[in-house]
Amino acid sequence: MSLSAAEDDSGSEIHIPADIDWHMLDKSKFFFLGAALFSGVSFALYPAVVLKTRQQVSSTQVSCSKMSLSIMRYEGLRGFYRGFGTSLMGTIPARALYMGALEVTKSSVGTATVRLGFSDTTATAIASAAAGLNSAMAAQLVWTPIDVVSQRLMVQGYNNSNSCRNAFSNCRYKNGLDAFRKILYADGPKGLYRGFGISILTYAPSNAVWWTSYSVAHKLIWVGLGCSMSKRDESSVIGGSGSKPDSKTLVAVQGLSAAMASGVSALITMPLDTIKTRLQVLDGEENGMRRPMTVLQTVRNLVKEGGLAACYRGLGPRWASMSMSATTMITTYEFLKRLSTKSQ
Repeated sequence: MSLSAAEDDSGSEIHIPADIDWHMLDKSKFFFLGAALFSGVSFALYPAVVLKTRQQVSSTQVSCSKMSLSIMRYEGLRGFYRGFGTSLMGTIPARALYMGALEVTKSSVGTATVRLGFSDTTATAIASAAAGLNSAMAAQLVWTPIDVVSQRLMVQGYNNSNSCRNAFSNCRYKNGLDAFRKILYADGPKGLYRGFGISILTYAPSNAVWWTSYSVAHKLIWVGLGCSMSKRDESSVIGGSGSKPDSKTLVAVQGLSAAMASGVSALITMPLDTIKTRLQVLDGEENGMRRPMTVLQTVRNLVKEGGLAACYRGLGPRWASMSMSATTMITTYEFLKRLSTKSQ
């Protein structure tokens, strides 16, 4: 069955609930509940981020199991949560900015594309791509400084490689605030925005691809299940001849769609993410003085250390983290939108 045929098939028994647009949300509830829900998600997935970051800055290939055992042996459980407080404090405003830009862009672009005569499916894909691109760029304004500080804290206890350790900054940080102050003092505001350009190049296209892939996969899976794309609101479906899919089916389809989109996104953007992490964490040396690494120096070092394979160090934890994060995020996000819908 084609997607267009499925959209026009009003005789199917199950109708997918209509999307919840920006104007339908209680904004205060949306942002307050979002901060609480996504903070819990961040806590659960943070150890994978620490593993990924340490593997990326390592000058040699280190397996996840060996890295995990080393952290547990020398640093204990707290080693998996280095920089978490800083990351969490930045996640709340960054997520708020991300979700606001995402919903506003998706709603406005979606409406505009439908008016231009595009089909619902095409309009959804275009709106999702634009929303993913815009929201990632907006969030990076807040997230890049937080990323720089939290990643410095993540690798501070890493003593697994002398060559790698010598590339780290000589500064020792007591906490996120101390790191923020020392980075600002040593390098000025630009020190907090190390890798900002490469972050935009990594996350903006990645988000555009992810949201486009997710929206298309989401609809195709429903079509494969023999459901029709409901153009009516949920109340009309309930009162009509159709029925809504149960909550377990909704979550399963959302999770599968998210995992599919994450796999593609992780493979495409992994080299850029490795370069970004090294730019934000490692220093170079010139005439006996430490200086921030350039993109060209970082790429050269990676080529020397292992070529293309070195760019994919940490792919396992990143893929797992992205898949779990995306699956949890999208199901939580959709749940959040339904919790935050205005009663009327």
